[in-house]
Amino acid sequence: MERFIDAAPGVRLWTEDRGAADAPPLMLIMGAQASGLGWPDELVDLLASRHRVIRYDHRDTGRSTWAFDERPYPISQLAEDALTVLDGFAIDRAHIVGMSLGGMLAQLLVADHPDRLLSATLIGTSALSQAPYVRPDGTRVLPEELPGIDPKLLEMWSRPVPDLDLEAELERRVEHWRVLGGNQLPFDAEYARRLELKIIEHTGHYATNTAHARADASGLDRTAQLAKATAPTLVISAPAEPVSPPPHPDHLAQAIQGARIVEIPGMGHALPPDVHAPLAAAILDHTAKH
Repeated sequence: MERFIDAAPGVRLWTEDRGAADAPPLMLIMGAQASGLGWPDELVDLLASRHRVIRYDHRDTGRSTWAFDERPYPISQLAEDALTVLDGFAIDRAHIVGMSLGGMLAQLLVADHPDRLLSATLIGTSALSQAPYVRPDGTRVLPEELPGIDPKLLEMWSRPVPDLDLEAELERRVEHWRVLGGNQLPFDAEYARRLELKIIEHTGHYATNTAHARADASGLDRTAQLAKATAPTLVISAPAEPVSPPPHPDHLAQAIQGARIVEIPGMGHALPPDVHAPLAAAILDHTAKH
């Protein structure tokens, strides 16, 4: 069922829940500039077999309010919005799953609001921690020395987005997904196109938005808090990840007290059909334990 939740005066968030109303709640938190429909229906339905699954559009995405220029906010506000969504559904505690920027927001919740969480699952993200990564041989690597974003993506992101017609915009987005998906699983361009077309229809237009890239990202370090985390945390390792490539997942698992790690073979920074079943199985196994 769809509903809008007021996050602030003049700011509404689109939300949707599916699954049994009395099932343990699980909230999905998407990445930067990504609608909640970036969580594919097929994956949501797998999770909804055991959970009441909630997904939502961040501010400045999808059908939520687009008003960054009039009401600028820091990245940390997006984590507070996630709590607002839980409050809107009258949910005290939930399992959360965050991908990309959503994984960073989930870390903020792990660090700052553990009382609201049953568990956390982090996908395609880097640690909000300055603790060094300790390799298997015992050598220590500072976070800034870990591998960076794939240069192909950086080049794509550096290009100005032209004013395109619908077909050209769909083609641009599909090519973006081709790079995000990595090079280990076959790329299904038609699947990516259908997903983006559904997101565009949901949003009501295909304008691009840079709000999250412009939002203040200072003050996100949670080194000490993550090292003392109490929320049970699962880190998903994606071997073809081009945004936070290995060993970022291992560093993340080391930075968060008690975290464990599960690899999804072939996965990149995307959610194609090939990863739905193993990813859902990993998440459901984790939530069943907590």
